[in-house]
Amino acid sequence: MNDSDIHAHIESLVAEEHRLLDKAGNDGGLSAEEQSRFDRVNVELDRYYDLLRQRRARREFGEDEGAAKMRPAGVVEKYLQ
Repeated sequence: MNDSDIHAHIESLVAEEHRLLDKAGNDGGLSAEEQSRFDRVNVELDRYYDLLRQRRARREFGEDEGAAKMRPAGVVEKYLQ
């Protein structure tokens, strides 16, 4: 996966997040299933942003950006934004 693929996936997730937020605003809330999906989308966004940051840092320090790995949700969820 290259940076373009990661950006494209992030854009797709952001679009889904916005769609769910719009639905919540228009309908007065989300169903339990939609809320669960919204939560999963946010965790996946955290994971992909983290992967992108890892790749950029590796590139900056002359390391192999391809060695960057997707971290588990439990790790990236604890990061402060």
